[in-house]
Amino acid sequence: MQSVISVERLNKTYASGHKALQDINLQICQGEIFALLGPNGAGKTTLISIICGIVNPGTGSVKVAGKDILEDYRGARSQIGLVPQELVNDVFETVWATVRFSRGLFGKPANPAYLEQLLKDLSLWEKKDAKIFELSGGMKRRVMIAKALSHEPAILFLDEPTAGVDVELRRDMWAMVRNLRERGVTIILTTHYIEEAEQMADRIGIISGGRLILVEEKARLMRQLGKKQLTIQLKEALPELPPALASYALELGADGHELIFTFDIQNEQSGIAELLKALAAHGIDFRDLHSSQSSLEEIFVNLLRAR
Repeated sequence: MQSVISVERLNKTYASGHKALQDINLQICQGEIFALLGPNGAGKTTLISIICGIVNPGTGSVKVAGKDILEDYRGARSQIGLVPQELVNDVFETVWATVRFSRGLFGKPANPAYLEQLLKDLSLWEKKDAKIFELSGGMKRRVMIAKALSHEPAILFLDEPTAGVDVELRRDMWAMVRNLRERGVTIILTTHYIEEAEQMADRIGIISGGRLILVEEKARLMRQLGKKQLTIQLKEALPELPPALASYALELGADGHELIFTFDIQNEQSGIAELLKALAAHGIDFRDLHSSQSSLEEIFVNLLRAR
């Protein structure tokens, strides 16, 4: 698949001496949803800001739709819509004037029909004549999204888009993201809500300490690094794990009423059959079995712990 964003050997050191980014290499494909995860201060916002032309890179190269962000800044920037973390609006302008002006900044011809549909999609049409300062925080966030999409960009950056927003806006936003992807728009998001990345993203990138430590397809990441657990609900509580079961990856839970067995889903020989035989041989009866797989959040936390 064709890359729409190409980052090669990117480094960024601030005047304070802080190394925000170190040797970043990243290819983002056209039409995908790419989630960038990392703890606070990991370099997520710096990386996005450089790609969007807000922060100057140190060394390395960044191309957007084949255009170098330094050599052809306007051409590269015209391909991008950005929804930043902070609310940045002219509070005394109306919603309609704000999105119309934002479209004009990119040299796009007037298209009232497109802007009308955009505001309707974001539940803003009824507020088109309201001044920004009259809106609620959630409505102001919707205006930020409308501004980012006003010039019909091919790439949309969402930097912590649902932090502090209500459930309705979060639902509407993800419906919008799905529709944009269906139209071929590339979506790059950073989020603290890892379950959203798990639900929405095609690929996951994890950044820590300014280094990109992993980039992988979400499904493959879940298969490779995920673990499965088998919870065995016992008929009678065990005071402790029997020594005969010490060779199994077992934990005793629920006040002795559960055995929790962790196994590698990549291993064809899970060991479950042997464990159940061992339980029967030692007279340990169970009432039920329940299996679960690691979430993306658990994988993320374990990767950071391993650094």
